[in-house]
Amino acid sequence: MNEALKQKLNTLPASPGVYFHKNAEGEIIYVGKAAVLKNRVRQYFQKSHKDIKTEALVREIFDTDWIVVDTEMDALFLESEMIKRYMPKWNILLRDDKTVSYVRITMNEEVPYISFTRIPMDDKAKYVGPFYGKSAVEKALRNLRRIFPYYVKPYDGKKSLDTDLGLTPGIEVGRTSARDYKRNLRKLIRYLEGDRVKLLHELEKTMNEAAAKGEYELAAEARDQLFGLKELRKKIVFSDKEFMDISSDQALLQLQRIMGLEKPPRRIEGYDISHQSGENTVGSMVVFINGASDRAEYRKFKIRTSKNDDLKSMREVLTRRLKHSEWDYPDLIILDGGATQVNAIMPLVEPYNIPVIGRDKSGDHSKSAGVRLVIPSGTSFKYLELPTGSHVARLIARIDEEAHRFAITYHSLLKRKSMLK
Repeated sequence: MNEALKQKLNTLPASPGVYFHKNAEGEIIYVGKAAVLKNRVRQYFQKSHKDIKTEALVREIFDTDWIVVDTEMDALFLESEMIKRYMPKWNILLRDDKTVSYVRITMNEEVPYISFTRIPMDDKAKYVGPFYGKSAVEKALRNLRRIFPYYVKPYDGKKSLDTDLGLTPGIEVGRTSARDYKRNLRKLIRYLEGDRVKLLHELEKTMNEAAAKGEYELAAEARDQLFGLKELRKKIVFSDKEFMDISSDQALLQLQRIMGLEKPPRRIEGYDISHQSGENTVGSMVVFINGASDRAEYRKFKIRTSKNDDLKSMREVLTRRLKHSEWDYPDLIILDGGATQVNAIMPLVEPYNIPVIGRDKSGDHSKSAGVRLVIPSGTSFKYLELPTGSHVARLIARIDEEAHRFAITYHSLLKRKSMLK
């Protein structure tokens, strides 16, 4: 350990966070999380016995940086996304990846139920996630179930122990209706998706207005939910969407400056087209919220019009996407392509005031490809070569690679299906 790093480690806080080990060239070689940064990071440099791989990692560490977060759960989410963004070689060598899980809510059914899954399906159910660390999410849902009771399996109308414990809404014993049950589930979904502050304000308003009108049953329900959520907030957090501090994400700040935006882009959408000689042409839309991928928001498109024209295919994808006003509109769109692709899409997004840029890499989707941005500037374009390894280059490469992967996966699926016909 060099003297500069030794002095730097003395400033480590006793807080949860994510740490970044770097080599002498400044490359991030390992990303980890910690409940207490001071204790965890220092362990690497203690003389206790380590396995061979960890000792090899430590020999490469020249510098260490860290990001402080509010809770250990925040560190879990941030660590997972930073591993995806930077793909550090030692995370791969040490096989330090996490299992992704989603909360699945069958809102399309008359009486919905909640379960967990690793892969969202196109089955009209509501998916919330991804979450990294299933046990933590299960614990959160167990606590929330006491505030917003729900079923954990398809409804059969039979009373159970969960009914007596107040863990189901009690439709089976006439405690509530299917309509009111769905109304409460929508509150649960909003809480899971990060709309917590607004939900708490609405519950407080409902409680006060219902009490003033003498609707004491409704007032009591809102009061119990309000107090329950306030108490729960002291115990657990389980979504990066509210707690990840977007103002400290260097990649988003750099994007804000590059694009001249009023604030860092919260929702970024990436697009790509995939086909083989015009066969099984598909388009992909990937979504990153606060710099982190949100797979439940991904969408895929089977091209209906021109099969062997990437420009027309991209226009079709964006046209179809923009018709879905129920999907949040993005703060920034990133296309796989150069000035020609960006120019073809700009007339579609201008009415929505959505900025669009292209990543021009001449078809090179490898991780070593440079990041060259194509940015509209008046009636022309400017080109920006991003420094290799910079925060913003890593983020854009991650979004582009994810869009390409998602498009290729769907294209390959259609290709296999056509071969079986």
